[in-house]
Amino acid sequence: MAQHKILFVGVRRDLAEFNEIFLKAGILFYQITPGAPLPRTERRSRMIVIDLDFLAGRYSEKKIQAYLKRLCQEQYRVICIATFRGYKTLREYHKLGVNDHILKPFSPRELVLRVRAMIERRKRMACLGGGTGLFTLLTALKTIPGILLTSIVNMSDDGGSSGRLRSSFGVLPPGDIRRSLVALSNAPAVMNELMRYRFVRGQELEDHSVGNLLLTALSEIKGSMAEAVRSLGDILNVQGVVLPISKNSTRIVAEFEDGTVIRGESLISEGKGRVPSLKIRKIWHEPEAVCEPNAYASLLHADLILIGPGDLYTSVITNLVIPEVQKALVKTPAKKAYLCNLMTKPGETAHFDAAEHVRSLVVSFGRDILDYVIVSNTRFSQSAVARYAKLGQRPVLAGRQRAFREITRAKVILADIGHDTILVRHDESKLRRHIIKLLAQISRAG
Repeated sequence: MAQHKILFVGVRRDLAEFNEIFLKAGILFYQITPGAPLPRTERRSRMIVIDLDFLAGRYSEKKIQAYLKRLCQEQYRVICIATFRGYKTLREYHKLGVNDHILKPFSPRELVLRVRAMIERRKRMACLGGGTGLFTLLTALKTIPGILLTSIVNMSDDGGSSGRLRSSFGVLPPGDIRRSLVALSNAPAVMNELMRYRFVRGQELEDHSVGNLLLTALSEIKGSMAEAVRSLGDILNVQGVVLPISKNSTRIVAEFEDGTVIRGESLISEGKGRVPSLKIRKIWHEPEAVCEPNAYASLLHADLILIGPGDLYTSVITNLVIPEVQKALVKTPAKKAYLCNLMTKPGETAHFDAAEHVRSLVVSFGRDILDYVIVSNTRFSQSAVARYAKLGQRPVLAGRQRAFREITRAKVILADIGHDTILVRHDESKLRRHIIKLLAQISRAG
């Protein structure tokens, strides 16, 4: 017997499909007519899924918005399903009070995750970044109860295996997406090992990972990286949602303080052919990056957005200069926390303290959007510090509190979240513990 009953406004054949998908999850949908009196039993559940395409064929936009507004005012939790009709429409429905917006085509697995998250009133957490920093963060957070994780991944990588596949096939770079899928995978260990496997010989295959090749093949089959990610997520039974942040192929361009302009993530990140301490003045995309609509909707409807950790310009700020991402981050009511890096990086953040990281983020975005800044106060071993010093890196120091106050209204949290067993990295268990504390703090604040 179904434990949860959800109202549904849409086509009858979709109702049958939804009930087939959700029956094992103990959820039953049944159809109602827009504007009809709601059955008494369903008033207690107060949850409704609406196919906006179904309504659009029968009612004017004005009537649809009035209907949604009434449901939200009556405190129904409303999930809209629709074909993408523009970022403005997503913002308008969010402003009306719609709780989630799922764009077609969608994966049944993701639909179940998002509906269950609404039923169980889970906190929706969006992680924005790329590289190993995002992988570590997702691995740390995936076991926190009562949350739905969405990984929104940087699409600017042009080096290594990703760069070669991007050049050969014209696909979006798969490397950071692959890491997020593996981090949230619920597949057998051997499947995750296969995804990570990197060929060490073979003229054409050397340095390619199996996961990158699978994503490239699926992009060819499905027609886009977004669909490839969705399909591979189903295969890996990913416990969360993984989304590319942009849907078109672009290059990062950086202008340095001496006027030098360098194009390409790998060239900017490597810092070759220039003074490593030279600061980046400005960063942008050529051509302009277009935000993936699902990523936009996820940012709008999140409860907490975690930005970073990762290379400041090429993994973090590269996402924040996408115009529609900026609009989503301004419009969303979600709390926003920046996770500062543990070590400086020559070519991007040489000699930066934490306050300088935040300053660069705020200046690049154009305004202060942060609510929290999490900075490590872990004391690393002398051997680790000496080892990194040979590479031109040093621990990122917190800096003066006054410096933060001049930049941001965000609350600065100093926390022991690092370790240096082999490499200096964020410690998963410590990071998990502090994010749980942050979630509790946000919940208490209402």
